[in-house]
Amino acid sequence: MAVLQTITASPRISSSSFTGCGKPINSPRIVGGQPASNGSWPWQVSILRNLYPICGGSLIAEQWVLSAAHCFYKNMGSMFQYNVLLGAYQLSHVSDNAVISDVEQIILHPDYYNGLSGSSGDIALIKLKSPVKFTNYILPICLPESSTQFPLNESCWVTGWGNIQYGVPLPDPRTLQEVKVPLISREDCNILYNSHPEPSLGWDPIKQDMICAGYPEGGKDSCQGDSGGPLVCQLEGVWTQAGVVSWGVGCAKSNYPGVYILVPSYANWIQDKMGMSGGNESGGNESGGNGSGGKSDQLHNALVVTFTLVSLLLGLL
Repeated sequence: MAVLQTITASPRISSSSFTGCGKPINSPRIVGGQPASNGSWPWQVSILRNLYPICGGSLIAEQWVLSAAHCFYKNMGSMFQYNVLLGAYQLSHVSDNAVISDVEQIILHPDYYNGLSGSSGDIALIKLKSPVKFTNYILPICLPESSTQFPLNESCWVTGWGNIQYGVPLPDPRTLQEVKVPLISREDCNILYNSHPEPSLGWDPIKQDMICAGYPEGGKDSCQGDSGGPLVCQLEGVWTQAGVVSWGVGCAKSNYPGVYILVPSYANWIQDKMGMSGGNESGGNESGGNGSGGKSDQLHNALVVTFTLVSLLLGLL
């Protein structure tokens, strides 16, 4: 994540007052962009592949995490082991507040195409093997309705443990980073991208299910390793997830703001898949629909891969 602020630690707070999604027990932030306290983004998770952090994600329910499809598309199979790290603050010094969960299912949206940057449907659901217990440092983010509108130019926040510049990893102790970015309309973002077109992306690369956030002049952005993480905004005093970190051209480059999958576009799909899975279902390939391309058919053709994972020992168990 490019040009971000480091989050500073705070004392442990009692976990007895969970009041619902999108409401951290720790004060979310100080006006003016001062560093936030540990626990300000309790829905932020790290996706681990074969013990290595590869993407971000957000906790949306006791047993479900939202992330990006491109984090998994080319790496699905018995040779790949996935886990989710929740409640973390510094990846190099995992505290007692963090827990690791095994993954039961990974569900990719069927519209995601060939792992290509700029593809629609870059969204994934991860079902945890067991429900997690909410604490001060592990709480869900609120999800929008399909009709939710996020005000343009609204300042929202993106978080993650990704690179601090293009090709420059976050240094130890790898503390969770945050940046405040304004939302940019799809139309305005396409104007920016079209002003310096990338041949591989084509004209008007920002599609209907995407939104941009950042500054035309660059300087603040998500980056490699932040993929799948949340873009969150406050709606009526509650933190709500507007986007999922998806793609961009470099990091924090002028005329290329970060591109996010717009969560309201997939609100019905998310609820559909969470409802179909059920708490006791063991997983497997879903069926239904004939692949004719209609949206109602596509909702029932998500690729589901089930993993039985060995518990990960990182000093937490």
